[in-house]
Amino acid sequence: MNLEQKIMADMKDAMKAKNEAALRGLRAVKAAIILAKTSEGSGGELKAEDETKLLQKLVKQRKDSLEIYKQQNREDLAVKEEEEISVIEKFLPQQMSADELKAELQTIIAETGASGPGDMGKVMGAATKKLAGRADGKAISATVKELLTK
Repeated sequence: MNLEQKIMADMKDAMKAKNEAALRGLRAVKAAIILAKTSEGSGGELKAEDETKLLQKLVKQRKDSLEIYKQQNREDLAVKEEEEISVIEKFLPQQMSADELKAELQTIIAETGASGPGDMGKVMGAATKKLAGRADGKAISATVKELLTK
């Protein structure tokens, strides 16, 4: 069962349960999938890694909005964003803990032979490919910066 089929099944369940929060999040994912499938060069199908990137993008957009809403004291909108984030994250692979991420990045740093902050690009390239979907880009970047400046 691909992501689109899972989303459709969950949408039916959310409609039956009258779960508006879940329905909002699922509709957003479905719209993004349709948009990606109909865009030029996609060929009408999404690969698993494209689906993961799409979901990560949606979560990132909502986290950015959430931050803005909190700064502007719009708790009503912030709650909606948090609900949608929790719905979308159910379809992402399990995220790595900070300790797991640090250990994995130390291995990547050793493999690439990076020695200082100037090698951050080399490490980030390898890390984003290897950890795609399992860790947030901001977390990877911050941890790599921390490890290379020691």
